[in-house]
Amino acid sequence: MTTVELRFSALPEHVRTARLVAAAVARRAGVEEAVLDEVRLAVGEACTRAVGLHQSAGIDAPVQVRLIEEEKQFSIEVEDEAPRSGPDAVISGESAESEDEMGLAVISGLVDEVEVTAGESGGSLRMTWPTPGH
Repeated sequence: MTTVELRFSALPEHVRTARLVAAAVARRAGVEEAVLDEVRLAVGEACTRAVGLHQSAGIDAPVQVRLIEEEKQFSIEVEDEAPRSGPDAVISGESAESEDEMGLAVISGLVDEVEVTAGESGGSLRMTWPTPGH
């Protein structure tokens, strides 16, 4: 298993860099060329979502991205530190919730296997694509 970790300040201008790194690592991992655009779009959406959650909650911590190459699959985990429950919950109001749901819907349309976890200490979004066995 090979893992590349990327941490960046929660600023929109860094999302493009995350997309480029993710596409390069996915290509090296053996993700089919035809799927790389979907990887770029999904990572961009996931990172934009995490940046927005950090900015809404006033969190200075970096967004973390893990690019994981395993046998027969390539996964990307995007982690944020924005709380989802309790008095400091970041998602409040219908517009914030619908915007978050829209981002997740776009990602679900691009990626077959998506796992979302969220709690008081933040959230994680894991996306997985198949690769040919090495």
